[in-house]
Amino acid sequence: SQANEALCKKDGGVCSCNNNKNSVDCSSKRLTAIPSNIPADTKKLWLDNNKLQSLPDGVFDKLTQLQKLWLHNNKLKSLPPKIFDKLTKLTLLYLNNNKLRSVPNRAFDSLSNIKTLWLQSNPWDCSCKDILYLRDWIDDNKDKVTGAQDAACGDQQSKAVLDITEKDAASDCVSPNTTTAIPTSTTTPASVIYDDIHE
Repeated sequence: SQANEALCKKDGGVCSCNNNKNSVDCSSKRLTAIPSNIPADTKKLWLDNNKLQSLPDGVFDKLTQLQKLWLHNNKLKSLPPKIFDKLTKLTLLYLNNNKLRSVPNRAFDSLSNIKTLWLQSNPWDCSCKDILYLRDWIDDNKDKVTGAQDAACGDQQSKAVLDITEKDAASDCVSPNTTTAIPTSTTTPASVIYDDIHE
């Protein structure tokens, strides 16, 4: 991960920084982590077309001047709670083309100035209750926010999140932590199994 390296090319980092316009372009840099030293006065931040799978808690909290944030074309599977809470000046947010299945409750409530929010091409899970916050938010903001109503369910993308009913989303959601995942490495060596067989 690029967490502690210099951010801007002029300092030996990977991102292009335009200090006068307060923009930082980290697009298409194969990043697996967000650089840690993004200037606090950044207004435009490109993080699209990378390999981000998750965002650390509070990663944007110091970037209170941010107006535009591009996070599309990554591999984001989930968003931490309150991730956008400090970004009250944000007018544009691209989250499309990720692997998002839901957003945390109230995730977008602080985005009082948002005008464009792209959510499409994510496998939104419309079968459980977590999606209802997103549905209601899209419904409440459909007149002032462009793009959000294009969010559609699952891999087929055939049904709009906006059209989900309580009946569609009746079940409780299974959080990724509680699913039975196949362990990546078996911690038990095979030899242990034969311990109680004494020859």
